[in-house]
Amino acid sequence: MSERTAPSIAKLDTLLPLLKAMPASTEQASLVEETEALRRAVSAFHMEAIRFRMHNVERLLKAVSAPAPATQAFDDLRHTLEAAGFHTRSHAAP
Repeated sequence: MSERTAPSIAKLDTLLPLLKAMPASTEQASLVEETEALRRAVSAFHMEAIRFRMHNVERLLKAVSAPAPATQAFDDLRHTLEAAGFHTRSHAAP
């Protein structure tokens, strides 16, 4: 973990317990799995994987109607990643 990735890893470590506390379902399990893969991508500094996993996690958060604390933690993560210079979207934000 580098100085550049440490804040994002901390945000992921806040997000993951919120996702794991959600009611168990196939979608919730997929969401946790994708978020864990995102954490590995951030740790590995893998730009394309970060962008791909961010898209998947965002899509799954919407699909499961995640609680507000989880969506806020995800938004905080996106801001932290972008502030560190990581691209989290394949296109410009609206």
